[in-house]
Amino acid sequence: MKVTARYRISARISLQLVLVFMLVAGAFGQMDKEKLQKTKKQLEDEIRYTTELLEKTKASKQVSMEKLKILNQRIRSREALIATINKELGQIDMNIQVENVELDKMSKQLKALKTDYARMIYHAYRTMNGRNKLMFIFSAKDFNQAWQRIKYYQQYSEYRRRQAERIESTTHVINDQRKDLETKKQEKLTLFETQQKEKIKLDLEKQDKAKTVKELSSKEKQLVSTLKTKQQAAARLQYEIEKLIASEIRASEERMQKTTGNEKKPTGHIVSGPATYEMTPREKELSSSFASNRGRLPWPCEKGFISGTFGEHPHPVLERVKVKNNGVDITTEPNAAVKAVFNGRVSKVMSFPNLNNVVIVRHGEYLTVYSNLDVVSVKEGQEVSTRQAIGKVHYNTEEQKTELHFEIWKGKMIQNPESWLAGR
Repeated sequence: MKVTARYRISARISLQLVLVFMLVAGAFGQMDKEKLQKTKKQLEDEIRYTTELLEKTKASKQVSMEKLKILNQRIRSREALIATINKELGQIDMNIQVENVELDKMSKQLKALKTDYARMIYHAYRTMNGRNKLMFIFSAKDFNQAWQRIKYYQQYSEYRRRQAERIESTTHVINDQRKDLETKKQEKLTLFETQQKEKIKLDLEKQDKAKTVKELSSKEKQLVSTLKTKQQAAARLQYEIEKLIASEIRASEERMQKTTGNEKKPTGHIVSGPATYEMTPREKELSSSFASNRGRLPWPCEKGFISGTFGEHPHPVLERVKVKNNGVDITTEPNAAVKAVFNGRVSKVMSFPNLNNVVIVRHGEYLTVYSNLDVVSVKEGQEVSTRQAIGKVHYNTEEQKTELHFEIWKGKMIQNPESWLAGR
């Protein structure tokens, strides 16, 4: 009985540990699964959005760079979706392996429980029939021994009852595991079929991209001319921003000198002028608040994707040609509203050929620049709040595109807006 008791305790602890492990593993697995499914849904939404934008470019009779940008984004989203599905498949495979191991353990444990129970039944049949039981009790030397023998029979019967319950509960756990395992296998099969369909779509999109690049390559002169025009517009914008910064630095310095009563210092050109913008206590607080929101700023457009990244990179069609971008280009939908990414004051409203309207908002020592606006709904000197509408993006009817150019400056230093904007 001592050996049987030890086995009974070991079996109970083993079953409890298995159940606890399954619950914990299931909880973490569910968290990972929910996260992957959320990412997958987001990517599917991006693919649907870029598909809608591509449909609009078909209204144009000629292939455009805008179509190529949207195709590139859809391909990136499709590749990310396939990678996410791969992670889901890997997670399901891992769960199936874990469940197979646990199912094997539980099956062995059930077999041991049944074997032990069969031995008890056989023992009871041999020694614990009614006559033998009474003889065993009445053959006791005294009342105390008889009482102990009665308790022994009661405990033995109770143990048999609990053993039968453990067999039943273990059988239920095994059956539930087998059903769950079959569900996971079916889920894996469905997910694998989805993955294969996405790969076929990706191959077709890459073929479409190659065709688009080939068609655009035949228009090299037109592309070079367009690029030159854009570079001139970008240089003009940079010059105007730097001029504005220098002007505001001089104005801030003069303001501080009047406040402190110090003698005015000479100031120079944009490059050789004062290095920092002298801020009031309120502007310092605003600047600090802006900086603390790095990576969490709202997008200037509700919908859209980054179609032109920050910095210098190769032209998508022209060989050995570099393109420099002082900010990011955000492709969005027609009539899209442009919103301020943070509290601030409108420093400048300008208009340039090829850039249309430009709004510059100051946030302490930081500037945010919104270019290619069709309609402007704010004026210079006006205070704006986070997510306040400041205009609408210009819609290019020739290329069937709506693209906002967005920049962030800290003093005279150009920043990468992607590191400041919140993730989609």
